[in-house]
Amino acid sequence: MGVVVLGACAVWSLVTAAAHDGRPEGMLLAVLAVSAGYASGRISGALLPVAAPCAGALAGFGLAVAMPHLAPGPQITAPLGHAGATAALLTLATGAVCCAAWATPLRVLRLALRGLAVGIVVTGAVVGSATGSVLGAVVLLCSLAAGRIRRRGLGILGLALATALVTGVTWAVAGNVLPDGLADSLAGRLTPRRVALWQDALHLAGRDTVLGVGPGRFGELSAVAPQTLLPDGKPHSAPLQQAAEQGLVGVGLLAAAFCWVLYALWRTARPTPVALTAGAALTALAAIAAVGDALSFTTVSVSAGLLAGLATARPLAGDRGAGPG
Repeated sequence: MGVVVLGACAVWSLVTAAAHDGRPEGMLLAVLAVSAGYASGRISGALLPVAAPCAGALAGFGLAVAMPHLAPGPQITAPLGHAGATAALLTLATGAVCCAAWATPLRVLRLALRGLAVGIVVTGAVVGSATGSVLGAVVLLCSLAAGRIRRRGLGILGLALATALVTGVTWAVAGNVLPDGLADSLAGRLTPRRVALWQDALHLAGRDTVLGVGPGRFGELSAVAPQTLLPDGKPHSAPLQQAAEQGLVGVGLLAAAFCWVLYALWRTARPTPVALTAGAALTALAAIAAVGDALSFTTVSVSAGLLAGLATARPLAGDRGAGPG
């Protein structure tokens, strides 16, 4: 199922690019990054169910601390740009450490790993990523609560609804359909610059609701993007970028990819706490991507695929970490 969904994402980007002379390289690279990360996670998670997520978490944490110096192009910080990638990497690193904690049968090691997760959350605040720190703390709390959940289906459903809510609010802000008081409050937090980009993306989506304007063409067709301080040609919202550049079909494929990940976590043989912890981290990433530009960074796409692969891998030696202990 995953191969079909990711393949459809790649094929549709080529179709829309051919129709509107677009540039599908970004989408193709993202699909390749997720696929490579997922395959690596499945393999390493099967061989080293505890060590692999720890190594991945430390690598992601190092990249987050080094960001934005490792990323090419202008050093865009809050409210747009590299700040979202840093928050995403910190959140995914916290989720990976918590997955490793649930995978080990040793109580002492489990406590040590949770202490490491707390350290990542605190470091996020120190390096100035308030979003990464807050969402990392949320993932940690969800991981602790996951130990008491026996029916993972309800947890997965809750994560899906949370993602739909964040995406719906993003779309409502772009469409200016919220009550004035709530809209003004959200616009103040999101900044008028970001809201203007979202509204422009929604306007471009209306020009061709099926095919969009073509991948990679938002920057050249947008009236708002060139007016930003450091224009990068993106609306800084994954679903709205898909709607503008690849139409509603592109949005549907993006949603299908996320639903496939949740389905894989629901069906995985790994313990419920591992599945729900990974799901919480990936849901937090979806929230960041709905209001930011995190998925435009290859390191984030690879990390997301890696965490999904680790959480759905079947350890060769069996998994003794199923209990909440």
